[in-house]
Amino acid sequence: MSKAKVTQVYLERISKLHEFLTKQELDAVVITSPKHVYYLTGFFTDPHERFMGLVIPAQGEPSLIVPALDREAAAAASTVQTIHTHTDIENPYELLKQVLPANLKKLGIEKSHMTVERYEALGQVICAESYADVEEPLREMRLIKSADEVARLQKAVQLIEDTLGETLKTFKIGQTEMEIVAELEYQMKRLGADGPSFSTMVLAGEKSALPHGTPGSRKVQEGDLLLFDIGVAADGYVSDITRTFAVGQISEQLRDIYETVLAANEAAIAEVRPGVTFAHLDQTARDVIAAKGYGDYFIHRLGHGLGMDVHEYPSVHGQNQETLRPGMVFTIEPGVYLPGAGGVRIEDDVLVTETGVEVLSKFPKKLTVIG
Repeated sequence: MSKAKVTQVYLERISKLHEFLTKQELDAVVITSPKHVYYLTGFFTDPHERFMGLVIPAQGEPSLIVPALDREAAAAASTVQTIHTHTDIENPYELLKQVLPANLKKLGIEKSHMTVERYEALGQVICAESYADVEEPLREMRLIKSADEVARLQKAVQLIEDTLGETLKTFKIGQTEMEIVAELEYQMKRLGADGPSFSTMVLAGEKSALPHGTPGSRKVQEGDLLLFDIGVAADGYVSDITRTFAVGQISEQLRDIYETVLAANEAAIAEVRPGVTFAHLDQTARDVIAAKGYGDYFIHRLGHGLGMDVHEYPSVHGQNQETLRPGMVFTIEPGVYLPGAGGVRIEDDVLVTETGVEVLSKFPKKLTVIG
């Protein structure tokens, strides 16, 4: 995408948020989440404890407030032309007061990101009469991915799949879970990812029955299931896939739960198309698993939205009656977890298209024996 087109994308996003501002009769909006600043301007940094904010007034042009040490990077990356800075010994809220409109009455903020500490610091300097939450329009904008966003997600998926492929080449029975994690995270960086998009999860044997287990010193043994729940961040977007492998010969029961989870994964993917509800997808997978007698062991939702965050809206569960729309990206990740024996999860990243579904993750799902 050309620089002019990229700039236009960010300007259009700010314009959409400005429409919300006008409709809600806000005097201004202050965006403080680094990911939303990036989404609206093209500039990303982690300011840590320092204040950073994008100010969008009802009248006039937007401006960006950043720590002084980020001025050069912000000027190079941001589509917002007016940049204000503050040093570590200055009160950034005094600067914010100067940037915001005079006689401010109603201010838009991200309530889920605004801490009590920052809210109180804001209130000591800015005497707004009321605050409105701007999370909903931002969530709606992020829900439908553009072609550029899909391309970035595809890159992140390709990187994690290449990472998994390279790591499996080095696998040996007797390695610990953490040794495999270390190899995965080395390969991520070597292949060009920014890093893991969440805590890399490798679980062996009975630990694979823990949906949110923690890798440790457990050694991989013959007859284990070996579960990888992994993802990377790249160019501002993330991936999240899960694959489960057989280490040598596994029991018939473990083989049966694998085939059951694979059937549930494929059944749910086959139902993805515009107009279908998220609840229907969840129920489709759940019905397959329940029919095989494992219904009590599928203990989480079917999936979650994916984009700049590894878990974002929507939530793919049995009570969500929202219908699928083209441009939505989310995971489909049924699982069966037998305490003390082992668990299987198979997770794909999918895109809703105009006519159906595109599965972004391509790593093979047929039961594979390693070791």
